[in-house]
Amino acid sequence: MTENRLPETAVLALHEEIVMYKTLFTTLALLLLGTTSLFAQPEADFGRLSVILSLQPDEVKARYPYRHPQETLEFFEITPGMTVVEALPGQGWYSKILLSYLGPEGTLIGADYSDDMYPLFGFFNEEQLAKRAQFVTDFPADAAEWGGADAGTVEAFKLGALPEEMIGQADAVLFIRALHNLARFEDQGGFLTAALQNAYDVLKPGGIVGVVQHEAREDMPDEFADGSHGYLEKIFVIDVMRDAGFEYVAESDINQNDKDQPGETDIVWRLPPTLLTSRDNPELKAEMEAIGESNRMTLLFRKPE
Repeated sequence: MTENRLPETAVLALHEEIVMYKTLFTTLALLLLGTTSLFAQPEADFGRLSVILSLQPDEVKARYPYRHPQETLEFFEITPGMTVVEALPGQGWYSKILLSYLGPEGTLIGADYSDDMYPLFGFFNEEQLAKRAQFVTDFPADAAEWGGADAGTVEAFKLGALPEEMIGQADAVLFIRALHNLARFEDQGGFLTAALQNAYDVLKPGGIVGVVQHEAREDMPDEFADGSHGYLEKIFVIDVMRDAGFEYVAESDINQNDKDQPGETDIVWRLPPTLLTSRDNPELKAEMEAIGESNRMTLLFRKPE
């Protein structure tokens, strides 16, 4: 008796069609925010992260070529269900992505600069300083609207004032372009030391610290690379992290930009998106836009087990 079998080409075509429909189903499920949780287990799901990134507004996507959020979060081993501390979340560029990705079993904790540090910048008025002082209550309220129905818990604290109940609770701490000002004002209040101590204390044993930081070339003078220009040297960051008790794990070149070659008087804020020095100079603005965003180190550290 002759066995009835599909031709091999038909089997392959059927397999490809099944894969296509599985991918389509996952994408549609992501769009139905909150109908069904896709985060039953805290496992890496970088396919889901890719979809989340594809759904962001155009002004967010415009920065992907310089911020590389997919590759960065993969390198930092961020997975759904984690508790992640984000230092200096600002207007929530990364927060909005993280909230969707961490999911209902995850927690995002915003960590802002100390109230004692903000007056040192010299350009915040009393009203702005008062607003900054409300971060611990304002950030969770604002972020509650960012992640949709499938988002997790949002909390907040001020660097240098870690609540006792948060000690040992986090899986990861992210310092994304947040270390330079802490280093800049270290001598005036120990702000960098306090922030790294908080990072160590808030992490579980084995927890990770991900750093993305404007990088100064090794040949630049110390006064350029002290944080006041926005840039720090890689060896400085590695040394202070080790001094704080962290183990250096790895680095990545995903956020490097060789076009960023600042002189000794240049500041990082001359570049997009700030364009501080060229707002009224179209020619200079075009020159800065051609460079793009800053050259950045991307480093991974771990709290010892």
